[in-house]
Amino acid sequence: MLTGPFINAAAVLIGGTIGAVLSQRLPERVRTSMPAIFGLCSLGIGILLVMKCVNLPVMVLATLLGTLIGEICYVERGIGGAVNGLRRLMQRGGKQDAPAPHETFIQSLVAIIILFCASGTGIFGAMREGMTGDASILIAKAFLDFFTAVIFATSLGIAVAAISVPMLLIQLSLGACATLVMPLTTPAMMGDFTAVGGILLLATGLRICGIKMFAVANMLPALVIAMPISAAWSAFFA
Repeated sequence: MLTGPFINAAAVLIGGTIGAVLSQRLPERVRTSMPAIFGLCSLGIGILLVMKCVNLPVMVLATLLGTLIGEICYVERGIGGAVNGLRRLMQRGGKQDAPAPHETFIQSLVAIIILFCASGTGIFGAMREGMTGDASILIAKAFLDFFTAVIFATSLGIAVAAISVPMLLIQLSLGACATLVMPLTTPAMMGDFTAVGGILLLATGLRICGIKMFAVANMLPALVIAMPISAAWSAFFA
């Protein structure tokens, strides 16, 4: 039975709830300084994952083509619209969960959704546990996600805790499908896939730090095409 996804989701749920409760009690200097630290941690994890790259051209090509696909399909706009609709629905119910301005709220929440649900670490960790039973990657991610959820929930509200639901479903689905996917992969494919995930984490870290607002959601298709491109590269050029 998979345990990592439940631990990771519980960390986000508990952290988001605690952050929402402490929104008026946590010192402002902590709320304003800690997100940059979490962005820095995301950058560090991204760098470590990028270093696992086996075929550099594959990482570059998958990132470029995947982002192009995402831009054409307006992936981030779709996610932003869905999040905005959820926010309005919650506000009509009398809940004011987003004290931040509208645009800031959407940008921050989209970045957190990507960090929690679509990071290379989470995806790879779920697949790894599905095949080997090793939940260490997701457990390590849970620690970071817990504190990230606490800090961001102080400004974004209980909506951060709600992200635990899609994150759990995504990781459980990946873990369950891992038995079908993993036998078809090679170490080179996994390395290139992990490196592309690292690129997304780097972009997410820069976004959280406010250095560059990358449309990270538009880069998600890169994760889908990373392994096929890696397999093709190994077959024809390696």
